[in-house]
Amino acid sequence: MRYDITGIRAQFPALAAGTAHFDGPGGTQTPQPVIQAITDALARPLSNRGHGTAGERNAETLVTESRRAMADLLGAEASGIVFGRSATQLIYDLSRSLAKGWAPGDEVVVTRLDHDSNIRPWVQAAERAGAVVRWADFDPTTGELTAEDIRAVLSERTRLVALTAASNLIGTRPPIPAVSRLVHEAGALLHVDGVHHAAHSLVDLEQLGADFVVCSPYKFLGPHLGVLAADPELLETLHPDKLLPSADTVPERFELGTLPYELLAGTRAAVDFLAGLDPDAAGTRRARLTSSFEQLEAHEATLRAQLDKGLSQLEQVTVHSRAADRTATLLMTFEDRSTVDAYRFLAERGVSAPSGSFYALEASRRLGLGDTGGLRVGLAPYNDSTDVDRLLEGLADFLGS
Repeated sequence: MRYDITGIRAQFPALAAGTAHFDGPGGTQTPQPVIQAITDALARPLSNRGHGTAGERNAETLVTESRRAMADLLGAEASGIVFGRSATQLIYDLSRSLAKGWAPGDEVVVTRLDHDSNIRPWVQAAERAGAVVRWADFDPTTGELTAEDIRAVLSERTRLVALTAASNLIGTRPPIPAVSRLVHEAGALLHVDGVHHAAHSLVDLEQLGADFVVCSPYKFLGPHLGVLAADPELLETLHPDKLLPSADTVPERFELGTLPYELLAGTRAAVDFLAGLDPDAAGTRRARLTSSFEQLEAHEATLRAQLDKGLSQLEQVTVHSRAADRTATLLMTFEDRSTVDAYRFLAERGVSAPSGSFYALEASRRLGLGDTGGLRVGLAPYNDSTDVDRLLEGLADFLGS
């Protein structure tokens, strides 16, 4: 097994501009095979799905192949893959469908660690149903959220728990399988935000024990849309609002309007690209993804060690990403210096590391950072040691200026 970072970087046209990108948690750069797949889809005959014409067949093939690809990526069934405009839109749609079965006095659990898209839709749906919202906290000194933190807010009235598989702000990865056991023992459903997690680790719906997982292909080298995975039998029990003539089959009943076929083509290509990160991998796409993600995690661990060592030598830096199990994403602040100023300073030097709370408002506030947050540095498959050197040199110059 090997990780050919030079060959990987050569497939990203955007990198030719010379920027060192640490903004992957907000959206990764796009490899040429994904760009080409989108172009090819639009260049061929294309129309609404069907079997009569070339355009209909092309659309049907794109949908079918993309569902299979995402099923392989998420360890799910293709018939349980739902496409939407974004993860946020899918969570809002799902929350409204599930809330139809909630009653006053029922309880919904959300956490301080999550992106607001896995908080606010559930809070608002609970309010409309008269349900009670209970909050699970995390330890701001360690960044950890444990299964016990979830147990503390569960009851026989709990209907749903919403929890991230990895914090997009500080990288913390809660113990989802352990949480799942507790949630299901309480008779509730578990909704997992896998948007940040799926960019760094291979998802397995069954292993996680999640009832629903959402992710966003543009966080892992693909185009801008959202994906939800669930057991098709569970989806059969839900009845979202839909147009009368639109399909009532699963998963189509959850997909409002015509799907963006060209973006589905790009999504399939992104999954295939990820499966090829280990060029020596063989077997099914899932098997190749497993091997490739092992290589990716090892690559990111090496760069994170380089980054951690360099940051430890900068006395004015406080790193807020401290959990034992976390992604290669760091949030930092500086003594008496603005992280917005740092972002601008680095940008002028061709290093992209944005500042903010990145929609993780509750987490940022719990860390004592208000709505301002900090400077976020996230690694992606195309980052190399030279990128890390440039970032560290830029931060040293900023702090010394």
